[in-house]
Amino acid sequence: MEILTNSFITLSVIPVVPFLLVYFIGIGLKKEKRSTLFLAMDITTIFLLLSVSALFNNIFNSQFGFFLILIIVLISAGLIGGAQNRLKGKVDGKRLLRAVWRLSFFFLGACYVLFMITGLIRYISQAM
Repeated sequence: MEILTNSFITLSVIPVVPFLLVYFIGIGLKKEKRSTLFLAMDITTIFLLLSVSALFNNIFNSQFGFFLILIIVLISAGLIGGAQNRLKGKVDGKRLLRAVWRLSFFFLGACYVLFMITGLIRYISQAM
């Protein structure tokens, strides 16, 4: 159980690793690049969520990082669901969840890069 916990923590610290693992293993097994790319994005979003919330908490000395991300995801789901309802007259739950989850991947990826750079600059400035 400890090996599983340690590997999960390691993959959360560097979320590019699970993306590359899933993508290249999927390419080797399926040979279908589009669905493998989407699967890699979906799995990596979990690790990005944990990593970005931890980086946020570390940078801002807070315990609100996970909840802030959750609020942003829920607001985006409401906005996308409202747009679907206005355009098509109904909300397709599966498409809504897929759109919010994939948009979360891009949002969290950008936040990860920003927070990682900010954290490194902060660490270097404190070391001097």
